[in-house]
Amino acid sequence: MKTKTNVVRRATSRDLLFFRTPKLWPQHPFLPVVRRPVGQTEPDLGLLYDARAISGTCGFSATVFLINVFELPPQEAELLASPKLVYDTADELAEGGWTVD
Repeated sequence: MKTKTNVVRRATSRDLLFFRTPKLWPQHPFLPVVRRPVGQTEPDLGLLYDARAISGTCGFSATVFLINVFELPPQEAELLASPKLVYDTADELAEGGWTVD
């Protein structure tokens, strides 16, 4: 059983709706996410990426790419190869402390 990350703010139903519904993402195909662990001065920054809609690539719907939106690589293959945290579901992503930025 996974444990919840100790963070300043927990994900809400709104966060979960956005995690699960890429067509709502203002900067589609990307959704900036953030995690603010208790006791850590800088937040963890990441992105969700709708790879399925862009290239038909499956398996990344609950993956947080540990990259700042302003530092995106030019090619999808580079993004998919970048450091990431892979969760099985949007609920697990939320339990990991991530929220919409």
